[in-house]
Amino acid sequence: MPRAPVAPAAAAPAKPPVQSRVRAKVSSSKPAAGSALPLHAEPGHLMRRAHQLAVSVFHEIHGRNVTPVQFAVLRALQDKPGIDQVTLAQRVGLDTSTTADIAARLETKGWIVRELLPRRQRSLLLTPAGVEVLARMLPQVNPMNRHLLSALEPREQTELVRLLGKLVRIDPAAGGGVA
Repeated sequence: MPRAPVAPAAAAPAKPPVQSRVRAKVSSSKPAAGSALPLHAEPGHLMRRAHQLAVSVFHEIHGRNVTPVQFAVLRALQDKPGIDQVTLAQRVGLDTSTTADIAARLETKGWIVRELLPRRQRSLLLTPAGVEVLARMLPQVNPMNRHLLSALEPREQTELVRLLGKLVRIDPAAGGGVA
């Protein structure tokens, strides 16, 4: 089968002089008046940095054998033994797929058991090894939190925790679940 002739490529437009390109780049990198906050005032950036700090302090205090999310799952199971994975996901603010994956990992470590319930749900319980892991970690939680919030005055610490709970819609009346 004969090939159709290919048209020659159009010549690239001439580039402006380097000085013009630099000036254009600098002026285009400035946000328009009122269009954006400086990076260090953007809430999302500050929350990401605070999350990095929280994870770093968690690993500094507890080591790397348990992740902060695994700790949250273990704590939720300590508070409500036997809850199903969907309820657990709601309590710790995760999607059900992630919660199932974390539960499988914790089961592999021997820290929880998953028992099949009707309608393909699973009941989750701490094992004695899981209880022991928490028993080692819990005495260090308050000192960890004090360290994490040490840059703030006591009133600011309370207010920050209240505002974070409000932001992520934690309902204290629902036992920490999402409002």
